[in-house]
Amino acid sequence: MLEDRGLIAVEGEDARGFLQGLVSNDVDKVGAACAVHAAFLTPQGKYLHDFFMVQMGDTLVVDCEAGRADDLMRRLGVYKLRARVTLGQRTGELAVAALFGEGVFESLGLAGQAGQAAPFAGGLAYVDPRLAAVGARAVLPRPGAGRALEKAGFVAATAAEYDTLRLGLGLPDGSRDMVVEKATLLESGFDELNGVDWDKGCYMGQELTARTKYRGLTKKRLMPVDIDGPVPPSGTPIMVDGKEAGVMRSARGGVGLALIRLEHLDKAAGARFTAGEARITPRKPDWAAF
Repeated sequence: MLEDRGLIAVEGEDARGFLQGLVSNDVDKVGAACAVHAAFLTPQGKYLHDFFMVQMGDTLVVDCEAGRADDLMRRLGVYKLRARVTLGQRTGELAVAALFGEGVFESLGLAGQAGQAAPFAGGLAYVDPRLAAVGARAVLPRPGAGRALEKAGFVAATAAEYDTLRLGLGLPDGSRDMVVEKATLLESGFDELNGVDWDKGCYMGQELTARTKYRGLTKKRLMPVDIDGPVPPSGTPIMVDGKEAGVMRSARGGVGLALIRLEHLDKAAGARFTAGEARITPRKPDWAAF
């Protein structure tokens, strides 16, 4: 179970249109058979929150960072105006699980297509809409969620195991890896990871995001790095040839994420990247297009 996740219910006859004008992905795609990943940005196109969106009954449920759920609700509430929408915390009623490993999709009755969703154990299970390689997620009634997963054949894993998996794949984990009011979607991989819909029309921060893509303005990227030595804390500068080439984000064991300037990647074969006392080796993930 992912105890660091919070859940917000968005309800009312204007709920879908309300979110559609605010978030980076197409809310109309969300349904009983499809979940999406999206972000909420500043008007200047800088990162504020990212989350998964699912539909449970007539309710849109947002799976976000638990520690920042109140902030997300407050920011969304600013834009309610006269919209017939209600926002409510559901973390006490519902729980989030990450499901991964061999045979995970078959156990859930899913084909493995990113975002594909299906009813499961009184809730909903879905293939991670960012990247199927990281597995699936489920939103379940909190009472009995663990028993339901065991009944379906799942064995409890640690949060560290899941964290290591997503780090190795190069997937950011919210504000641990994307600095609030500074990070942009394209440097964080949202284009390749199905977090932006380029055809949906306007949303908060859309103009800068589109300009960055079509003018090729992305100069740095968040990517996995292999770590040889003591794990550098988040925020540690990455140096190469005496120059700052990037900065560490979250890390665990011998793998982490780092925001690295693209101009330095051409030097990677012969250059020595360091962060603190560790040797750093940047690694372009298979899904990335840069």
